[in-house]
Amino acid sequence: MKRGLAFAAIAGVALLGGAAFLIAGQAAVSPEAIQSSVTRTPELIDTAWKLPVAATFNADLQWQSNGSRCGPASVANTFRSIGEEETTEAEVLEGTGKCWTGFCIIGLTLDEVAEVARTKTGRKVSVLRNLTAEEFHEHMKRANDPGRRYIINFTREKIFGAGVGHFSPIGGYLEAQDMVFVLDVNERYKPWLIERERLFSAMDTIDSDGDQKRGLLLIE
Repeated sequence: MKRGLAFAAIAGVALLGGAAFLIAGQAAVSPEAIQSSVTRTPELIDTAWKLPVAATFNADLQWQSNGSRCGPASVANTFRSIGEEETTEAEVLEGTGKCWTGFCIIGLTLDEVAEVARTKTGRKVSVLRNLTAEEFHEHMKRANDPGRRYIINFTREKIFGAGVGHFSPIGGYLEAQDMVFVLDVNERYKPWLIERERLFSAMDTIDSDGDQKRGLLLIE
């Protein structure tokens, strides 16, 4: 085998091995922690699904295909809710040069997910980073506006006690309960409600991949 081909083969194995390690790491949260760390009261979940934005998702999320593709899956689900044409991971990633191995090695940053979204829509896509708790609250108050869609980047560790960075769409805000409806695109977690302050704490963290704060993606 020629040296170039051998190197490519080794690099490919290394990439896939790294991706497998990443996915294994994302499974570190126990089922018990997933269940007990957030709110899933049936009555509240039913109410949340009736919120104006959540209703556009039709209680039917397309789960991320592997542990590294939560960002593209979040964009695809969000696009489906607003009537865009690209509504699968593959469609939103096509032509972006991202995740070409089938895995988003070490994941995508907030800016990279924004870049993917901008490539596929003519809508305004904004990165909201370094928000104060008060600014985050104001955005959550607007999360029920049918003309706006938010995708949040947060770390699971702050909520579930383990896990890594993650993306998911926000389905809306129950203002009376001060709880945010997170449409988790990972099938192990499924959608859940959480106190706004706890979600802000999980978002207000540094993404070690980009050395910047995590935050929100706003599509309008």
